Amino acid sequence: MPFKGKPPGHGSGDISHRTQELRPAIGLTASAAARARALRRRGLAPAEIAERFGVSIEAVEKALLQMRSPRPESTRGTLNITLAAHRFVLAERQDEEPLWQTFDRLVDELLRLRASAAVAKRKRSDPSEAERLLPGLLG
Repeated sequence: MPFKGKPPGHGSGDISHRTQELRPAIGLTASAAARARALRRRGLAPAEIAERFGVSIEAVEKALLQMRSPRPESTRGTLNITLAAHRFVLAERQDEEPLWQTFDRLVDELLRLRASAAVAKRKRSDPSEAERLLPGLLG
């Protein structure tokens, strides 16, 4: 069943404007904060970055606090899917099953169906037992 949803729009992963307004002012422009984070990733200390930009160390530390850091052992992921796919997964839920369990169950079912289809395809491509015993009789 093909999904007929629209892909996410431009900037769909960007920070909400409301969230941005709620954050305190950091004393650096957005581009300067991005450059400060890049310098920090390269290993520069906050004091060195502040000296390079000519701002207080507090402003640099505020900018660096907003850096995202990778989680080494994430147990969950975000799946960016269309609304149609989301509705499909919701429709497949059993009772009050969490969405992640529903999705895992659907993927498991897909993998089992593919495996059984591959076995059936191999059986069709191989001559059957009767064809091997009596060649040309079933043709």
